[in-house]
Amino acid sequence: MTLPITGTPALWLAIVFGFIFGLLLHRGGVTSYDVIVNQFRLRDFTVLKIMFTAIVIGGIGVAVLHGFNHANYHIKPANMLGVTLGAAIFGVGMVVYGYCPGTGLAAAATGSIHALVGALGMLAGGLVYGLSFSWVNQHILSVGALGKIRLPEVTHLPDAVWLAALLVIALVVFAIVTRIERTRQHAA
Repeated sequence: MTLPITGTPALWLAIVFGFIFGLLLHRGGVTSYDVIVNQFRLRDFTVLKIMFTAIVIGGIGVAVLHGFNHANYHIKPANMLGVTLGAAIFGVGMVVYGYCPGTGLAAAATGSIHALVGALGMLAGGLVYGLSFSWVNQHILSVGALGKIRLPEVTHLPDAVWLAALLVIALVVFAIVTRIERTRQHAA
């Protein structure tokens, strides 16, 4: 996405928004190792609720900015094998580390030593990926490469339909999670 602000002001805005993002992650409780791990144990749904909220609000925000020509889409190629392997590595890493990259950096900023060690591991992993990119590009990213496509183009349904579907899915998931949480509270 390209915003109409460039140069030094854009860098300062990135710092301010990054700080706000980290603060919101901390206030939301997802800089806690226990909250992340308990999401995977299906005992705490804080991460699920925050992520769904962020995805829906972010999707609507990007669509509005794009609709008013304040932002442009920068579609990345849909490399299905790369996405599948990357998602698997990300998922295993998140379970082992106890954080995703954003929550890990925010937790490191709060003084968590194990989050800082994991952040250094992320940097090492990024370096390995960068050094091996030509091999990855040839042997992994080329398998199942669908090009720069989006679901609206594939399905011939407008963005608004996909955003509405996402909102409905989020509301249904929130209702299910709320019911589970209430049932657990009454059982305790």
